[in-house]
Amino acid sequence: MSSNKTDLTFFTNDANQTLLDRFKATLADTRLFDILVGYFHASGFYQLYDAIEPLEKTRILVGLGIDDEVYHALYPDDRQLKIDFESHANTKKQFQDKLIQEIEYSTEPDEQLEVGLKKFIEFLHADCPFPEIDKQQGGNGKKLEIRAFPSRNIHAKVYIGRFRPEDRDYGFVITGSSNFTQSGLEDNLEFNVELKNRADYEFAKAKFEELWKDAVEVSEKYIEIVQQKTWLFVSKMFLLCMSLIWSFQPVVKDALVFCFLS
Repeated sequence: MSSNKTDLTFFTNDANQTLLDRFKATLADTRLFDILVGYFHASGFYQLYDAIEPLEKTRILVGLGIDDEVYHALYPDDRQLKIDFESHANTKKQFQDKLIQEIEYSTEPDEQLEVGLKKFIEFLHADCPFPEIDKQQGGNGKKLEIRAFPSRNIHAKVYIGRFRPEDRDYGFVITGSSNFTQSGLEDNLEFNVELKNRADYEFAKAKFEELWKDAVEVSEKYIEIVQQKTWLFVSKMFLLCMSLIWSFQPVVKDALVFCFLS
């Protein structure tokens, strides 16, 4: 690893210590990148898609956890309501609801949200360099893969990277308080630590693989939701037509009435 001013052990998002800066430096030497977080937002991917693009494979494992305050706000009529996360179908449905909610009520600029999601979907479609080998190892052969863990209890924030063979270090683990969001990577005061010991890497990797094996594949569901159930991929022509209809509403109304009475 080449040394630079961000080559530190702890990252709190103070000046020159943001987790975003550290990722941009570290991912330049990374082949494989695994992300385990309770919350994953497009804002985080927008911040890092240019650094993730050269990687051979990125896997994202998200929890479906929502805190009690949000849970009760979503389900005010039944505070004892239990969501069944045990079946894959219900896990995908819950993932869908959370993703739609994130996109529709996102506070980030629309342009950043759109770019982040489109890049994310582009990577979900793209093959990794060795798709057949990846499939033999239980992957889907794609450059980016996302799975949802069927439990509300996952609260980890762990980022695991495997360096290229020529690098003097084997890999890294970054863990702490930051979720994969713009706030977690840059805005909030956070506390994260980077581990480079081979044993730490192997332990974190083994735990990730254990959770990954039991998680539900949602890459295709992600693409379907964003393209069919949110406003982001509505065609510009459709938006233009709706805008014209709204602007000339009286004229359109009169034309429809005329056609109906003719």
